[in-house]
Amino acid sequence: MKELAYQEVVLRPIVTEKTIAQAERANTYTFQVREAANKVQIRRAVEHLFNVGVADVRTQRYLGKRRRMGKYFGSTGNWKKAIIRVKEGDTIDFY
Repeated sequence: MKELAYQEVVLRPIVTEKTIAQAERANTYTFQVREAANKVQIRRAVEHLFNVGVADVRTQRYLGKRRRMGKYFGSTGNWKKAIIRVKEGDTIDFY
């Protein structure tokens, strides 16, 4: 697999009530990442983009849901989520 650029690996942060609570409680942040990215690439991208130390990376894949629009069928896209735990003392500020 070719090496992806750091900006291509991390697509966007996922900011919900649950992820904000995890960030405050467990120093854990959630991102939508490229489906082809592995944990090592995700770790390097987050360390480079946000200048923090990464302690742990967990990933989850989501399959697209089948949707119906009138008489036509389609589906939403597949996507991948990464849950990043940063080292003590480091924080990521999205705002």
